Amino acid sequence: MAQQTKATIIKAEMSDETQEDAVHTAAEALDRFQEVTEIPEFIKKEFDKKYGPSWHCIVGTNFCSYFTHLQECFVYFSLNGRDYLLFKTPAT
Repeated sequence: MAQQTKATIIKAEMSDETQEDAVHTAAEALDRFQEVTEIPEFIKKEFDKKYGPSWHCIVGTNFCSYFTHLQECFVYFSLNGRDYLLFKTPAT
């Protein structure tokens, strides 16, 4: 993963292990995809597979958010000049 630099966790409510997985998955997405729109889709689908539905992922440089998430299922971090918001809601 050549692109990965140190991620900065801005806010989190999940285990350290799952936070590390989120950063690793984001770094993998950066290596795999050129189109930024493919990055959140990849992260969301990977977390749905690993941790069950319903994960949501937002990636960008300037956004605001307000949402409800399941306990221990939220991380907001910065990596390579972009912010990543990843959270899980109850499955419908």
